[in-house]
Amino acid sequence: MPGVESPLPWQNAPLARVLGEDGEVFLLLPSDAPAVRAATHAQDDELPAVLEVTDVAPLAVPNRVRGRARVSGWLTGAPGLAIEPNRMMLRLEVGEAAVDDLWGVGLVDPEEFAAATADPVAPFEAELLQHLGAAHEDRVQDLAGLLGERGAELRRDGRRAVPLALDRFGLRVRFTGGRPFDARFDFPEPVDDVTGLRRALHALFRAASG
Repeated sequence: MPGVESPLPWQNAPLARVLGEDGEVFLLLPSDAPAVRAATHAQDDELPAVLEVTDVAPLAVPNRVRGRARVSGWLTGAPGLAIEPNRMMLRLEVGEAAVDDLWGVGLVDPEEFAAATADPVAPFEAELLQHLGAAHEDRVQDLAGLLGERGAELRRDGRRAVPLALDRFGLRVRFTGGRPFDARFDFPEPVDDVTGLRRALHALFRAASG
């Protein structure tokens, strides 16, 4: 926030965040956080603010940051929504969002932001990626066979395959050793739940082993 200095960077890190029905972002912070003091003193004035989010892969890989997002807008207090002692809820009215991730850089307007829905795989992604990396490393490695000549080259070089990202549309794998190389393996159709995801992953691994 312009003009708001925090002696410790983590003091303005939300303890929790949730999207409202109208696309606003509600942020739970300690009541003594600099952001809370600034929003309280601003009262009815609009306080410009930017929420920065960093997405880190749950498995150790080179270049572990998968993406960053910035949500900019105006911050006001929402004291009636905080039910815990020594906590304060703030409301961020979204003016614009920007995303820089594995798929590129893009802007998101407030209407698109409000209409977006969460990927059904997101709540389970970290656990599933860790499971794939720990218990099915050989099957993930076999996915190189779906990459044709490039996959054969990766195998000759002894590249290690690490599951990097998972969503309703497919699996992304990073081949490490030397210069990292990412490969995206799309599912035949988007999955709607964990059951569909497991079927899609099994079909992908069967295709790679066949």
